[in-house]
Amino acid sequence: MDLAYIPSPSHGVLYLGPVPLRGYAFCIIIGVFVAVWYGNRRWVARGGRSGTVADIAVWAVPFGLVGGRLYHVVTDYQLYFGEGRDWVDAFKIWEGGLGIWGAIALGAVGAWIGCRRRGIPLPAYADALAPGIALAQAIGRWGNWFNQELYGRATDLPWAVKITSVDGGRVPGTYHPTFLYESLWCIGVALLVIWADRRFKLGHGRAFALYVAAYCAGRAWIEYMRVDEAHHILGLRLNVWTAIIVFVLAVAYLVVSARLRPGREEIVEPAAAEDDGITGSGDQDADSAGTESADTAGAGAGSGKGLRKSPGKTGKD
Repeated sequence: MDLAYIPSPSHGVLYLGPVPLRGYAFCIIIGVFVAVWYGNRRWVARGGRSGTVADIAVWAVPFGLVGGRLYHVVTDYQLYFGEGRDWVDAFKIWEGGLGIWGAIALGAVGAWIGCRRRGIPLPAYADALAPGIALAQAIGRWGNWFNQELYGRATDLPWAVKITSVDGGRVPGTYHPTFLYESLWCIGVALLVIWADRRFKLGHGRAFALYVAAYCAGRAWIEYMRVDEAHHILGLRLNVWTAIIVFVLAVAYLVVSARLRPGREEIVEPAAAEDDGITGSGDQDADSAGTESADTAGAGAGSGKGLRKSPGKTGKD
């Protein structure tokens, strides 16, 4: 008898009158909102304009959704184009199936387009958004819980997730909640990036590279626990190999970038810098944004002259 477990929802959709509210889609939407909101705070703290992150996200998010779905459909083509399958199901994104690798890759293309239109360096934008993306993934993974999918091996641990659905060949029982493991790991990745960015003032895409490397390290062992159908190469799941390769590339970028372009960008949004008549705010981190030193404040009060805050001090991580 199971004394404790995480129950699964009886169904993954709620109805607000005639409008269906699907748990999977809801988690993705909330995740995107959190990523944009927190990314905007970090961007403003670096000296950018409020709203720029959202404007670029208008390009990045659709590209990311298409990329995530394409990766899933291509790597799990048998689910949609095999015998007895309906290829139309490949378009039913609300039923689950987004590959983070494709989402980040094609989302980066969309972000690059948006950044070019604004005259903004893509690496700086990626750095601002990195911890927010990790938090978005942490939230989005709960969509798998609503769909009763992507769980691990059978277990009787008290935090096991109880699967009740028999759709798609599922066997009811209690399993490792890999969605929960990855959600918690992503929260840890976000905190790591925030800490490292404050401590080392990461720039030129290195905060984003750290996020990628840290996520891949966790994804490799979590993916290894999963029991859903997947392609294998040399005994390892395809996504494990992808995590290993991307991890190596991210670490290599961290090392090479630190040698070639040390420090952090002084100006992340030229238009904002020109508007405020400054030469940059790259040495300002989000933790100190929105505050002035006591000495500066005292000097301003003593001279009777007000000091205008730098636009790089308008937000806080």
